[in-house]
Amino acid sequence: MNQDQKVLNLLGMAMKAGKLVTGEDLTLKEIRKEQAKVVLVAVDASEKTKKKISDKCRHYQTPFVVHFTKAELSQAIGKDRTICTTTDNGFGKKFRELLIH
Repeated sequence: MNQDQKVLNLLGMAMKAGKLVTGEDLTLKEIRKEQAKVVLVAVDASEKTKKKISDKCRHYQTPFVVHFTKAELSQAIGKDRTICTTTDNGFGKKFRELLIH
């Protein structure tokens, strides 16, 4: 199993465990509350969305990764989404290990 598949499987587990926040508005709220551990943004998200999320993440020093397509993220979590954010330390640590080298 490659790294990407591991991350997608982990996203599914985080979703089932209720440790994933999805969508732009909820993600921005979690970043502002400094509860977001890692933010994943789809590569095919709009430039405006990517900029808004990356600027907010930089301001609050939240790790973020632009990776996967919207279709891959959506399939992994079972919802049509462009942005996924984990608020859990354990999942956050694992995502950072797998995605941020």
